[in-house]
Amino acid sequence: MTRFWVGGYGVDMEGPADGIGALAVDEGHGPTTLAYRGAVAPAPSPSWLAQHPTLDVVYAALEGSGEVAAFARTGENALRPLGRPVAAGQYVCHLAVAPDGRFLVASCYGDGRVVRIGLGADGGLLPGARDKAAELRAALFGDRDAEEREGADASEERADPMAAADPHAADPNRLDPNGDPRVSHAHAAAFLPDGRIATTDLGYDLVRIWRASASGLTLDHEVVLPRGSGPRHMVVHPSGHLHVVTEYSCELFTLAADREGRWGLVSGVPVSAIVTPGHDYPAELSRSRDGETLYAGVRGSNTIAALRVRGSGERVEPLALADAGVDWPRHHLVHDGALLVAGQRSDEISVLDLDDRTGAPGRVRHRTPAPAPTHLLLAR
Repeated sequence: MTRFWVGGYGVDMEGPADGIGALAVDEGHGPTTLAYRGAVAPAPSPSWLAQHPTLDVVYAALEGSGEVAAFARTGENALRPLGRPVAAGQYVCHLAVAPDGRFLVASCYGDGRVVRIGLGADGGLLPGARDKAAELRAALFGDRDAEEREGADASEERADPMAAADPHAADPNRLDPNGDPRVSHAHAAAFLPDGRIATTDLGYDLVRIWRASASGLTLDHEVVLPRGSGPRHMVVHPSGHLHVVTEYSCELFTLAADREGRWGLVSGVPVSAIVTPGHDYPAELSRSRDGETLYAGVRGSNTIAALRVRGSGERVEPLALADAGVDWPRHHLVHDGALLVAGQRSDEISVLDLDDRTGAPGRVRHRTPAPAPTHLLLAR
């Protein structure tokens, strides 16, 4: 039986979820038998989940409380807390675990922090192993306009370390596309083929490139995306290119590294000719196993946009647009020839067919109720 863990919003984030839930699919019957089995690990708003690369340990971003928690699997549908949660930052919304399992990177939407948290031999979170230097540097790099930061020296010492207590005081004359004060919003992290780490700053239209060492994370350089684009989530293509979906401008940008290892913008396209910035807000970005097709969930029009990757990964073009079958498609994943979509506002998960030849999403094959689902993770 195939199982998935389900993250969701609880009462502290105005949702009905009681913790990490479980989905099950009957073996040999495909996603049409997908059923929600209820909460298996009580936790406040585990909005993003991540798996340890070798151990049966699941990590949860507890968005409302600003903490990260670890859970060890103890049965088919059972998870138990593995130690105490560790503080990360305001509205922690994304986790990425290092391929060697030594640490994870937490991205915090509320205060813009990028936080490195060490992991023990059992997969547990190491108390006191939070990388305060990295979170402070990430915060302080959010206090200037992107245009001023291009080419900033990562080794430069910043003034007043107490600025981390309120690092993103906004200039009221600088607004984001929603008319809100423009502040730093770290939103996702991805491990690159050369061992460095990319993170997005949705508020300041940046992709930051970090180097990891025994002492923590050091900022290498930044890639500046168009003002007001709002980079949100990323996927690494098998070719090594980095694809980034933007929440505000509804675009898909492709980044690549030059011979010196410095990343830059290669191309950009709308996720679809039909989506409308200001009405539509892309969320998750995923890819097919071979990397030939990308899928972006679009909140607002509640659609799934498919894009075809061309060349050696440097070019992308819109392929198809399909009804997501849910309200506010917050997250989705490709599994067994289908696309599972988490509908945060409709309290359900849908299953869409994927065309065997083109990879384009098609009809809604199945739906199952689930409380405010925000993330889906295939169980080990």
